[in-house]
Amino acid sequence: MSVFTRVTAEELSAWLKRYAIGALVDLQGIAAGIENTNYFVTTLHGRFVLTLFERLSAAELPFYLNLMAHLARHGIPCPAPIADRSDRYLGTLNGKPACFVTCLPGAPVSSPQPRHCGQVGAILADMHLAGRGYDGRLENPRGPKWWREAAREVTPFLDEGCRELLASELEFQALHRTLDLPRGPVHADLFRDNVLFDGDRIGGVIDFYFAGIDALLFDVAVTVNDWCVDPAGEIDPGRATALVGAYRRGREFTRVEQQAWPVLLRAAALRFWLSRLYDFYLPRAGELTHAHDPEHFRRVLEARRTRPFPLV
Repeated sequence: MSVFTRVTAEELSAWLKRYAIGALVDLQGIAAGIENTNYFVTTLHGRFVLTLFERLSAAELPFYLNLMAHLARHGIPCPAPIADRSDRYLGTLNGKPACFVTCLPGAPVSSPQPRHCGQVGAILADMHLAGRGYDGRLENPRGPKWWREAAREVTPFLDEGCRELLASELEFQALHRTLDLPRGPVHADLFRDNVLFDGDRIGGVIDFYFAGIDALLFDVAVTVNDWCVDPAGEIDPGRATALVGAYRRGREFTRVEQQAWPVLLRAAALRFWLSRLYDFYLPRAGELTHAHDPEHFRRVLEARRTRPFPLV
């Protein structure tokens, strides 16, 4: 449960006076995520999500909030930030940067089928196309620089086999970072729990707070490595074909992207293995926080290294 900073009904009622969204009716902590404090907030005008940012600073947040606003204006079903009476998206609540966004319908799908993966591929292509007009600039905060920093911190906790795997993959990725791939704003964390299905249709894409500028293909690889894998880390051909095929109908891959696909699949697996190792061994103090098992993405990385899945 991602409640690091407690907010009482009295505190929120006072803060709500800055907004034109009505008086507080209900406040409920959201039992998901490990980075920020999140609440469902019901007011007389509807339901919203309140986020208090535990990791990101107020200076960093405009990139994310303006990106969501941009995508929402272009028809992407993502949370739209709510401006206060001073026309600002961001404020401070209990000492933390905080904002309201619209609450979207639906719930995550834990066991996706090809029909779900096809819709995810299509919405990802739509996001990349809509993102072409966004002028925000922020390199992927969990890119290669962060990989190297995180690796130094987690290596003392690893056994010899994992240390060798980590060092080998970092060396491999360093040799391939000059690839000339199409770039733009990427979600960078489009996992199953960040897509809401409302019946058989996507009701929302959420949690853009790992977004940044990176290779668009990296975003596809991150998504395939979650939506299309089995517990052993192997890619399910039916789901992957549906996801990648739907994406390509919206945005076709360049020749260089097709060649780079195995490298980016490995890069995406490495990024999430490292983040889960970091959260597992170096957790931040919080209330009922949950760290994901790092072993899953170790298996995914090893599978991508030995059994790359071709673009279909």
